[in-house]
Amino acid sequence: MATPRRRRRSNASPRDREAMAGRIPQLPWKQPRNPYAPLKVISDDQVEAIHRASLRVLEELGIELMSAEGRALFRAAGAQVDEASQIVRMEGALVEQLISTAPSEFTLTSRNPDKALHMGGDSIAFGMVAGPPSVHDAVNGRRSGNMDDYENFTRLAHHFNAIHIIGNQVCAPVELPANSRHLDTYNANISLSDLCFHASAIGAGRATDAIRMQAIARGISLAEIADSPGVTTIISVNSPRKFDDSMADGLIAMSRHGQPPVVTPFTLMGAMTPVTLAAGLTQQNAEALFGIALSQLANPGSPVVYGAYTSNVDMRSGAPAFGTPENTKANIASGQLARRYGLPYRASPTSASNAVDAQAADETQMAMWSCTLGHANLQYHAAGWMEGGLCASYEKFILDVEMIQHMTAFLDPIEIDEGTLAFEAMRDVPTGGHFFGSPHTMDRYETAFYQPMLSDWQNYENWELSGAKTATQRATDLWQQALREYEQPAMEPAVREELDAYIATRKQEIGTGDP
Repeated sequence: MATPRRRRRSNASPRDREAMAGRIPQLPWKQPRNPYAPLKVISDDQVEAIHRASLRVLEELGIELMSAEGRALFRAAGAQVDEASQIVRMEGALVEQLISTAPSEFTLTSRNPDKALHMGGDSIAFGMVAGPPSVHDAVNGRRSGNMDDYENFTRLAHHFNAIHIIGNQVCAPVELPANSRHLDTYNANISLSDLCFHASAIGAGRATDAIRMQAIARGISLAEIADSPGVTTIISVNSPRKFDDSMADGLIAMSRHGQPPVVTPFTLMGAMTPVTLAAGLTQQNAEALFGIALSQLANPGSPVVYGAYTSNVDMRSGAPAFGTPENTKANIASGQLARRYGLPYRASPTSASNAVDAQAADETQMAMWSCTLGHANLQYHAAGWMEGGLCASYEKFILDVEMIQHMTAFLDPIEIDEGTLAFEAMRDVPTGGHFFGSPHTMDRYETAFYQPMLSDWQNYENWELSGAKTATQRATDLWQQALREYEQPAMEPAVREELDAYIATRKQEIGTGDP
């Protein structure tokens, strides 16, 4: 048997060097690619049946569009607009004509060009939770969202390489004025991180503020950022079949500036749609196509993302449920629909659990697998989501980052060559022996397998001696350690000065009534 080699610490992997330095080991920053064929849960004929049914919804039932500007755009394009009811109807041929101009892929660039995100194809971006009014951690308990927690979550997003994009308001800083707090959250996104981020699209003003601030951070003009998008947003449809004026106007503003909106119907079967999955997918598809068509009316050829959020409610209580078998199938089927139209696709690996427990992990993992198998390019709400979206959790964030890292490692292709087939290693080790000291093992032991940051693989006795901490308790330690390790990305003083001036001016304008 070969003599074991001394471990060559100078060749240690980045993860091992981090661990040796007492820092949290993690995978290097990269945008994962999905090398596997997308899963199908419905046939091509069934995709076409949903498509035809969606067009019938748009032709016969229509969508209520509260935006006067949006209705004018549709009317000019030849749609039927009833001003009394604000219902817009259009023929299927017009729908297909409009959505055909949307690109299948685009790049989203933050102030750090090394962290530019490709959207479409086989690319995946994992994003932070967005929108909860509450926050929870095991140290401080449950509380209303606030700016301190918002900034901490932004620091965590920057610190952990598994996170690629920051959501629209990781938690709501409710102590700040509602009409201007978006400026403070955009400032945190840009200052405390160098990742891409989601804008608030509640009206054109908030969307435009995000675009202008990202342009300042990148040192480019509005014309240049229109050709090189830097922010995105979620456009939530008020299912069933209703676009409010703020969302529609935000969508129009984003598209006119060349920034990609993610059109996402919130279709909960049994509440916002009929109870069947076929009907839920049909209504979701009709609403998404309507929003995508509006984006192309505002600016033909501008980037846009097909968003899906079809799940079901608990029929006993009416509460939303996520990570269910129905939600899982919807995530995969929605990917088939997005590919039918040649559009980038967004879905979400979420959970309805009220605690960081087995239910939270089970539902999130179930949904994350379906997003991945369905080839979702943007997995929104992928880290920190709790209580069906009502709470952002520090411990859940850590559990989710571990899951994302597992998924990222799973997506790495299997390498098969002479070295990995290891025939000579098999020759060198006698029958009944072991490979612990094999040169083949010693050359690869530091990078051979994924090493977790959260899971504890000790035996029971050593785990007990180490404090017998559960995964949730270890997660508490890790988010606190991550905040200690966090390093703020540098920013040019001139950029900082220009951002501060812009924020001050806009707050003054908003205070005097300018939206």
